[in-house]
Amino acid sequence: MRLPQLEDLPDPAGKRVLVRCDLNVPLSPGGAIEDDLRIRSSVPTLRWLVDRGATVTACTHLGRPHGAPSAATDVSPVRARLAALVPGVALLDNLRWDPGEERNDPAFVERLVSGQDLYVDDAFGAAHRAHASIVGPPARLPSAAGRLLAREVEVLSGLLESPKRPFVAVLGGSKVSDKLGVIRALLEKVDTLVLGGGMCFTFLAAAGHHIGESIAEPDMVAACEELLDGAVPVLLPTDLVVLGPGDDVRQVGEDVPPGYRGLDIGPGSAAAFADAIAQAGTVLWNGPMGVFEDPRFEAGTITVALAVAECPGFTVVGGGDSAAAAAKYGFADRIDHVSTGGGASLEFIERGDLPGLAALRASAEAFRLGTR
Repeated sequence: MRLPQLEDLPDPAGKRVLVRCDLNVPLSPGGAIEDDLRIRSSVPTLRWLVDRGATVTACTHLGRPHGAPSAATDVSPVRARLAALVPGVALLDNLRWDPGEERNDPAFVERLVSGQDLYVDDAFGAAHRAHASIVGPPARLPSAAGRLLAREVEVLSGLLESPKRPFVAVLGGSKVSDKLGVIRALLEKVDTLVLGGGMCFTFLAAAGHHIGESIAEPDMVAACEELLDGAVPVLLPTDLVVLGPGDDVRQVGEDVPPGYRGLDIGPGSAAAFADAIAQAGTVLWNGPMGVFEDPRFEAGTITVALAVAECPGFTVVGGGDSAAAAAKYGFADRIDHVSTGGGASLEFIERGDLPGLAALRASAEAFRLGTR
């Protein structure tokens, strides 16, 4: 899919440009920025516009304010950091302070675009949301994708259209229901699917194993059985690290004892997963292998993260907790592409398109034909 690029816009010199960024950074309880990656990632687009004489206004959401201002979701720390990186760029208040953002309220869209000449969407992490700041401005202004958004789409499109073989996808996370669509989509593309995290227990149950008190979705067992019977190999854990009564942590095989719950893959599984990754021409990793926030259950995620970092093939981490894990263990700079949008990445892989991308393409076509 071709998205309109910055170079496709009218000359931005002297123009007022609204840029939708994703500056939804983690903040400490005291309001300090804990990781400014998303702010730094927005710099190339903003600087390109400023260097060409545009007056730039950026906008973003931050946290979950549910349509009302709050101190915890104030963008002031983000505004200060952005000003240090790209002086002269204004940043609006948190978009989600206004309930019109998430409702895609036309009146809110009009307030956003009032006085603006051009629009740029650089917020890949929000491109799967049909929110006012994502789908509204392209219907009213000449619009284009920013550098970050364009690169995300380029990388993920490459995974779907022409991955180097073998293509191995590694999925974690807690619920099969959250990722059933993307699992089905990936099974049409990959050579091997590797499953860990909480979702693996529903698959283990489908394979006839006892899962003790592990998280599972009984209503998904039939769907998992169908996926396991497909033509593409699905690697499941063969050993597990479990937690039981009295805070007892132990390693077991594929069957979880009564009263215990699985919280990480075991060392044998981690080694098998790493071997599959090492042989891959392309790797997509989305989701940790266990409750990696607890040091007792981080070993599986560390092993997978290291394997992805050392893989000679093209490696992609699909945002979210996997990106956080890669950063935590110091592997992020050894991965070819770390996505800024976990949910957006998965939805793009599942559907091949996103509302924000469709809006940009429609805008380019409409303004090309002179219907706007």
